[in-house]
Amino acid sequence: MRILFCCEFYAPSVGGVQEVMRQLAERLVKRGHAVTVATTRLSSRKFALLNGVTVREYAVSGNFARGMRGRLGSYRRLAVSGAFDVVMIKAAQQWTFDALWPVLREIKSAKVFIPCGFSGLYEPAYAEYFSRLPDILRHFDHLIFYASDYRDINFARAHGLTRFSVIPNGAAEEEFSAAPDPSFRQRRGLAPDELLFLTVGSLSPVKGHLEVAKAFLAADLGAQPATLIVNGHEGAYAEDGSPWGRATRKVREYNRVMTEVYRAGGFPSACGHFFHGLLNKAGVRRGRYAVRDSPGVTFRQELQDVIDQIHRQGNGKRVLVADLPRPELVQAYLNADLFVFASHVEYSPLVLFEAAAAGTPFLSVPVGNAEEIARWTGAGVICPAPQDDKGYIRVDPKVLGEHWSRLVKDGERLRRLGDAGRRNWAARFTWERITSEYERVFESVSAAP
Repeated sequence: MRILFCCEFYAPSVGGVQEVMRQLAERLVKRGHAVTVATTRLSSRKFALLNGVTVREYAVSGNFARGMRGRLGSYRRLAVSGAFDVVMIKAAQQWTFDALWPVLREIKSAKVFIPCGFSGLYEPAYAEYFSRLPDILRHFDHLIFYASDYRDINFARAHGLTRFSVIPNGAAEEEFSAAPDPSFRQRRGLAPDELLFLTVGSLSPVKGHLEVAKAFLAADLGAQPATLIVNGHEGAYAEDGSPWGRATRKVREYNRVMTEVYRAGGFPSACGHFFHGLLNKAGVRRGRYAVRDSPGVTFRQELQDVIDQIHRQGNGKRVLVADLPRPELVQAYLNADLFVFASHVEYSPLVLFEAAAAGTPFLSVPVGNAEEIARWTGAGVICPAPQDDKGYIRVDPKVLGEHWSRLVKDGERLRRLGDAGRRNWAARFTWERITSEYERVFESVSAAP
């Protein structure tokens, strides 16, 4: 089959969407399919072919609600005239999906869409977007959801959409079949009997690092020394926790997009993108995360203040804020005693599957379909936390700390959770198995009239 994947960002950009699409694309190529990825142009991308996957770049940004800028016509022509057997788009509320709305009838390929959670469903700014969306979704031959009970799949059911599958996320067997490297602890200055905890996510207030740090501060871990690794891929901190005096990787990536928008549409387009995109994000969901909570203003300093309190406790706790290379991060998973997750908004967090794959139990708030992942893998414990009227989770750090303390004191339970996670991941949640499920969907929709 000839398959077109459409996603806002792709390698070398880092993130959950990018990882899922890369895993699927490269594995489908190995199975003999021709895969092209349409994505945002990045100056850091120095290739048009990656591990057999063709990458087509477009200087486009934005979405339906904020406005889109760039070479929309070129992208639409690829989707309409590319003679693909299947076109699959990942995620709503971004340009590779929204830009195709006017031409969906013209795309003769089988069309598959992964809604990816509908994070803006309860946001006033997206009211018109979601009022139009049911008619848009009816143009698709198949929808793929990651969760069986979440806002996106429930939205589809409420509007009478029935052509869909639930296909979970997973973790790569090439990475997590590795054995734990004992020297990892030595490299991190960890004693053999020291407890190791891990949390992973971009260094942003919505990823819950502050709540995890506060819970670690409150947790009663007895006299045993313990280290918490906060791993964030945005490069906002050095490993010792001191702030870097430079822009984060995400800002640099945004600047590259701005440059491409300027090249494509000149100064007016660049200005329009800035005011419709950057300023909109600077006040992300005003009233929930005001500017004072935005990355680079007070969030990192507040996180550092909590870390300083932890280090002043004098009870053997310490925090390492890191941006580990991928092989080293996998070793962090494999060596950790517990993975802790307190993100405010997610869909189907890859990090929970990765913890299970490593045989590491996880403690998570009920964000996205974390409760379902805990049931599927048998690896997780869910800490209760309230959800606001917009669907955001905000856990009480003291409650999270109490759950953390109880788990650490029950070593036998931790062992059972870890063993179950590893076993169930190997049976059901490797990317190779998941790719087979996608391949069956593609074969079915491309063969249908």
